[in-house]
Amino acid sequence: MQRRHLISLLAAAAATALNCPASAQELPKKPIVIVVGFAAGGAADTAARIIGKKLSENTGLTVLIENRPGAGGNTAHQYAANGPADGSVLLFGSVGPLCIAQHLMKIPYDPVKDLAPITMGVNFPNVLVVHAGLKIKTFAEFIAYAQKNPGKIDYASTGPGSASHLAGELMDDMAKIDTLHVPYKGGAPAMQDLLGGRVAAYYSTYSTSQPYIENGKLIPLASTGPKRLPQLPNIPTIAESGYPGYSATNWYAFVASSKVPKPMLDRWNVELVKALKAPEVVAELNKHGMPPAPGTRDELAATIKSESAMWGRVIKDRKIVLE
Repeated sequence: MQRRHLISLLAAAAATALNCPASAQELPKKPIVIVVGFAAGGAADTAARIIGKKLSENTGLTVLIENRPGAGGNTAHQYAANGPADGSVLLFGSVGPLCIAQHLMKIPYDPVKDLAPITMGVNFPNVLVVHAGLKIKTFAEFIAYAQKNPGKIDYASTGPGSASHLAGELMDDMAKIDTLHVPYKGGAPAMQDLLGGRVAAYYSTYSTSQPYIENGKLIPLASTGPKRLPQLPNIPTIAESGYPGYSATNWYAFVASSKVPKPMLDRWNVELVKALKAPEVVAELNKHGMPPAPGTRDELAATIKSESAMWGRVIKDRKIVLE
């Protein structure tokens, strides 16, 4: 009888655990680290700090932002893939390491097997900007100059295999131009060299280039998404400027080590979606040109799968290689 009673109690406990809502999963009793794969001051860092601040307010936990730039964000992604199983380390992952890098180079982690999706964070187009000293005012002038001067225009990116890198590679192929890719360890150092005139162009996030567009140091030529940026309504998309079908959006999403148990990942989805939907977070991210795009874990997994397949085809078809 006692044995039957014990089995009944265990079965009831198991059933309760299975039916327990994600929000009931306790969060780690320690500071939470959000790892960013790029240097401080860039778009990823800016968005992570906005979201992290609200996450801390909502949970009462200390949330720290840890910048680990290098290898186009792959250094941070490898670090997170090898992270602890308790859910205390989250990664603000990016499209480059999650969907592009594996098609261009050997990386020491598997984006699908070693990293577990939590939720999309922000999704937005980049904007092609050039140094004002280049004396190019329109996208048509940029293409014309590049066609007449192959290899003379260099453009910055946040690293090999990043969204800003592939945006330029795709543009080169569609326009039949030859520009020179110059990788950096994040948006902030790329912008520093652009402002200093050491590189001519950059497929930049709006948040990184905004103040320099406003003071006239940079000239915006076109945006890389399917729609114009609300902050730059007079600047056309590349697609509407003679290259229909061109689209290269940039996004950052929350993932964690696949060692983290599903209930903890589900709880983080609840907390991060809540933070991303907070009115003040929505307003602040939109101000920086990075609209929030919270969703389910399955939706993020599907995005990673589809974008990886798309960029893999582009890289293969265009014969893009890293030197």
